[in-house]
Amino acid sequence: MMKFSPRLEQLIQSFQLMPGVGPKSAQRLAFHILERHRDEGIRLASALEQAITHIGLCNNCRNFAEEEICLLCSDTKRGIAKQICIVESPADLLAIESGGHYFGRYFILHGLLSPLDGIEPEDIGLPELEQRLAEEGYQELILATSPTIEGDVTANFIIEIAKRYQVHVSRIAHGVPVGGELEYVDGMTLALSFEGRRTISDSKKS
Repeated sequence: MMKFSPRLEQLIQSFQLMPGVGPKSAQRLAFHILERHRDEGIRLASALEQAITHIGLCNNCRNFAEEEICLLCSDTKRGIAKQICIVESPADLLAIESGGHYFGRYFILHGLLSPLDGIEPEDIGLPELEQRLAEEGYQELILATSPTIEGDVTANFIIEIAKRYQVHVSRIAHGVPVGGELEYVDGMTLALSFEGRRTISDSKKS
């Protein structure tokens, strides 16, 4: 098996951190940059450094942001509907926004509950979500977690939190395939899923 120089090995291994990039693809990317695109590689390295240094999470919704509050949360018109949509990732938020059918607030989990993997409520921001429900007077919480085992476990946990604050809970419906990831669903399907969302729990105390 051919050996590369330590720095080239490190570059190839670094590319493998990207989702869907295996050893062969990482090798091609490394060679591509070193053969003809070194200036672009330097710009890429600089952009990565700047992003990692300066991009954090919005204090409200946990979207990626350079300020304490992101642009979506700064838009006062979005709070009128008193709705908050729970998604797994910023990619899911973008998928929903691209459809242009939802104008409420968001909360991004950045993952799903998975005790076997050591992912607990604190790791996906559920204490922060509970604080928002307690303080901001939402009338509807829309669950847009993926229809997977972990997604269902997380949804059930969030439903129990919402019940404490008498928040109506619904979950997006038709068209999202079981086991599918929201970011890969087209805008029209997501629009229908929002329109056909089903009630999980109402705001009445049991």
